[in-house]
Amino acid sequence: MNTSNTLEYNKILEMLCGHAMSEQAKQELSELQPFLSEREAKAKMQETTEARKILDSLGNPPLSPMKEIKKIMTLIEKGSMLLPEQFTSMAQFISSCRRIKAYLKKAEMLDVGIAFYGSSMNDLSALFDEIERSIRNDMVDSSASSALKDIRRKIENTNGQVKSKLDSILRSKKEYFSDGYAVMRNGHFVIPVKREYKNQISGTVIDTSATGSTYFMEPTAVSKLQNEVAMLRVAEENEVRKILYTLTALVDENSTAIHLNMEAMEILDIVFAKAKLSSEMHAISVPITTNRKIKIMNGRHPLLKKDSCVPLDFEIGNGVNGVIITGPNTGGKTVALKTVGLISLMAQSGLHVPVGVGSELCMNNLVLCDIGDGQSITENLSTFSAHITNIIDILNTANNESLVLLDELGSGTDPAEGMGIAIAVLEELRVKNCLFIATTHYPEVKDFATNADGIINAKMAFDRESLKPLYKLEIGEAGESCALYIAKRLGLPQKMIERAYHEAYCKGELRNITETSGLSEISTEEQAKIPAPKIEISKPQKSVNTRSSKFCIGDSVIVYPQKNMGIVYQKANAMGEIGVQIQGKKQLINHKRIQLKVAATELYPDDYDFSIVFDSVENRKARHQMDRKYQPNLEIKLEDEK
Repeated sequence: MNTSNTLEYNKILEMLCGHAMSEQAKQELSELQPFLSEREAKAKMQETTEARKILDSLGNPPLSPMKEIKKIMTLIEKGSMLLPEQFTSMAQFISSCRRIKAYLKKAEMLDVGIAFYGSSMNDLSALFDEIERSIRNDMVDSSASSALKDIRRKIENTNGQVKSKLDSILRSKKEYFSDGYAVMRNGHFVIPVKREYKNQISGTVIDTSATGSTYFMEPTAVSKLQNEVAMLRVAEENEVRKILYTLTALVDENSTAIHLNMEAMEILDIVFAKAKLSSEMHAISVPITTNRKIKIMNGRHPLLKKDSCVPLDFEIGNGVNGVIITGPNTGGKTVALKTVGLISLMAQSGLHVPVGVGSELCMNNLVLCDIGDGQSITENLSTFSAHITNIIDILNTANNESLVLLDELGSGTDPAEGMGIAIAVLEELRVKNCLFIATTHYPEVKDFATNADGIINAKMAFDRESLKPLYKLEIGEAGESCALYIAKRLGLPQKMIERAYHEAYCKGELRNITETSGLSEISTEEQAKIPAPKIEISKPQKSVNTRSSKFCIGDSVIVYPQKNMGIVYQKANAMGEIGVQIQGKKQLINHKRIQLKVAATELYPDDYDFSIVFDSVENRKARHQMDRKYQPNLEIKLEDEK
């Protein structure tokens, strides 16, 4: 189960890394995971809050990317000599440390703990001044030492004498030369002599032109001077190396202070990256506790644009451990599921989240989810197999401190069996006492949520006029898929709507009609020719001569005229009244108002214990104990039936 990728937490980390300056900070942020300690999660959240306060008041901090500093300090540890450009990088780092100290000094007025990081950073002024005096434009400057200054002055004077002599030779015999100026070849000042005159000039051939028509010669008159320049160059190089070694030793002396500054800069880089992400998302700090409760007010999916995102209001806890979300396709059920999961991961990682004031989140030891297709060609798994494999792992892993997210639970297989599996999984999660959210289309799952302790229905709102999802979650009420309604509004022929409705809802009724009217003697082919009854979707269907004795405990039924969904808990009495449980309430209803939707034999195994559906947890425990032995102090409380 790759929860990070499924909930797109990895994309949040990518965004977070984009706000960091240093490679070390980017690396640490890319590995950020939710904290399992409440104290640590709160402390990291507080850091983000303080950094955001500073950011909003003073703007972006002058942090250093520190590209070369880590490499430089590694070379120092190995005893290597640093190069001039590396000293330039070190000076830039020290300058950044100075600026961040000044920035945090201003932030102290905001009374935030992070501001005092500045006082822990070392000034390193002496090292900075020495580098500035000795290195200019990535080179050792002549002012680095009096000896280097003297050597370079001598080199300049000697080169001046060489040029002067060469210019004099060039002017005296112009016809000997292909150009009227001296050039540098192989480290020597030379004059361009025509091939036919090369024997007329006393000196050494240093190079020739590509065509061979010109010889570049060093006249004997300047050879001594050029040798002197070469000796001065060696002296210059030795002095430069001496200066660089001295500066390297100075950096080494300050290595402890430099490392402390690097650590402080990396910490600040990480904290301010979180603050920048908070600002970008218009996010806020939220309380995070070990209480098993999640409350999201005006929450937005962190990866969706604020303008195009409908705020989510969601709550779970306080006796409600499970929420079953239903509603039409593309209605936002999966987005709602991901929003809760992703916001939980972010907050537990110390990040601000895009929610409204009044929100509250809880610590989770794990956030487990089964969202998306999951089909694997390489592992030869169907969509359903992939889902079940995932769910088995979740059930084996989850406990009372986990948050479980299940999308389209029970889908990908036969609807009746899928529904049964969905209810079994939800019951197992309920027993484990974890927090869980599931999306589904199964009406029976909605009924289960209505009747089971600790589970509540929710729906994604749908505009019946515009046929558009509103992407708004409404807690406490089950939604509908609205498939037939949408199909009719979009123009599916009435004949097809009637047939679809007949197939979906009238199978049990047709079976009763067939048995009581002698149609069972008619062939299947002839029965198929019987037209489906005229049905208007918006009007409830009247039951046609349904016999009360045909209803069995566990049957899924529709109760008219309200068209409420219910489950039969008691067979018909002498008055033809059938016991039906609707939204957790048991009622006696005349059989004429009831239509069979799905028979119990299609929903449950023969030995299914219906007390799971109809009894409270307390009654079930009491019955179990009474079955074992007489319990004089136990009683089973029966609900009043209306």
